[in-house]
Amino acid sequence: MANDNDEVPINAIRVFVAIAREGSVTRAASALGVTQSSVSRYLAVLQEYLGTDLIARRGKRSELTEFGRLFANTVAEPLDTVCFTAKRMRRRTRPSANRIVVRTSLSTFAYSLLIPNLQAFSAEMGGVIVDVTSSLSQPTSSDDYDVLITRDLSMIEPADDWEVYNEQLVCVGSPSHVNGKNLSIVRSMPILNITSRPDILPTWLRAMSLTFADVKTGARYDHNYLALPAVMTGKCLLVAPEIVVSDLVRGGVLHVVPGSRTGSGMQYRAYAVDRSDNSEISRAFCRWLVRLCKKAALLEAA
Repeated sequence: MANDNDEVPINAIRVFVAIAREGSVTRAASALGVTQSSVSRYLAVLQEYLGTDLIARRGKRSELTEFGRLFANTVAEPLDTVCFTAKRMRRRTRPSANRIVVRTSLSTFAYSLLIPNLQAFSAEMGGVIVDVTSSLSQPTSSDDYDVLITRDLSMIEPADDWEVYNEQLVCVGSPSHVNGKNLSIVRSMPILNITSRPDILPTWLRAMSLTFADVKTGARYDHNYLALPAVMTGKCLLVAPEIVVSDLVRGGVLHVVPGSRTGSGMQYRAYAVDRSDNSEISRAFCRWLVRLCKKAALLEAA
């Protein structure tokens, strides 16, 4: 066990707080962008420093010990304050007056619609630089971003928000396999599964008055943007948000199965956080994003 004069392992404490918040070593590693083995090493360092276990195994599951819960609850808020203050002070030392950070949980939306149009926003705002990051983790007030674009994450800090897009789903396939077919094609051609959006396929099937027994399930992909090349070149189908495939449909690369369009009940929203050093640019970005999505929706309906 470490002695009382050892240096406090700040990085290990930060990692442990992430474990406590995320509920597992695996999810903590994903949230921090490091390997599981790194998280496990930091956990071992902190347990050695404190002289006690912070996580206990309960069958196949792991959970915080009583001491672990007490420690996490005690240090989490002060750690957030330190991280938040350091990031704010760091940003003040950098030439960031013409720069914002946009964080999103919608990776395919960012890939297919947002990023290809960022140059237009930059030109409209006189050369504003937009950094884009992607994360499925719940945001905290210590995270370094100005704008959050999300469908499923909730805000825990003051922010102005805008309704960006009411999600519509469509079933698409390559023209060579879909042209001239009707909705019955889903009974014979496999539909790809997207593990980051497990809600999409069940929602769409209910709207189409179908069940999983009525369709063929195909390969699994983590994200829609990974599945798009597969559906463009293979004999398979994909149920996806219309806004992320609309350009491919208009370009003739994909074809929508007739009668497959339905709402998902999900709403994309943009948040400009009050703590942003560039609040006016952040709000202007959100208003621009609303206009961009309205334009895309009009093209979908055309």
